[in-house]
Amino acid sequence: MLNELRMKIEKNTVVSLRYKLTDAQNNIIEEPDSPMVYLHGGYEGTFPKIENLLDGQDVGYEASIQLEPSEAFGEYDPELLKIEPRARFPEPLEIGMQFEGVPDAEEEEGDDSSDVDEEPLIYTVTDVADSQVVLDGNHPLAGMALRFWVQVEDIRAATDEEIENRHPQGGEGFAFGMPDDSDEGDDEFVVGITGASGSSPTLH
Repeated sequence: MLNELRMKIEKNTVVSLRYKLTDAQNNIIEEPDSPMVYLHGGYEGTFPKIENLLDGQDVGYEASIQLEPSEAFGEYDPELLKIEPRARFPEPLEIGMQFEGVPDAEEEEGDDSSDVDEEPLIYTVTDVADSQVVLDGNHPLAGMALRFWVQVEDIRAATDEEIENRHPQGGEGFAFGMPDDSDEGDDEFVVGITGASGSSPTLH
């Protein structure tokens, strides 16, 4: 028991982390009631800068850290704005809905980012007209400097299964509007964006 209480954050430990996310002006973006849980050690459970901050720390450690756009969700890319015929989308269609990929537009010409990140783009509906829909493929937090306050609530050794799956069983990561990996269908709407419903999107 004493060993577990003194366990430090290292590769292949599962970390329970309380956090508060604000923008550079300290406006709160997200402050969940329950901690996020991630597998530490380069499994993309959280941002590398946060992993580096937490490496070697133990329960009770807390800190604040700022991430520039390049260290978080990237710079805003105006080329990821698309206008599509409304007929391609299911009804009812509302601003704030998110769509995985664009129907009949699977190939992103001239976009080499797919070689680096093979996850499909998530497009957010930003405007709806009678015959057209404006979609934004940028992450809702792209282009923003983010400030995190974090506090380590619990640390435990990961199981072999969790290491193989690259994420903790039932763990919630920093998702912020990203799709659930368990969604198998292409071109399906996923749960709304941050702040749309008061519930935080999660990445299982």
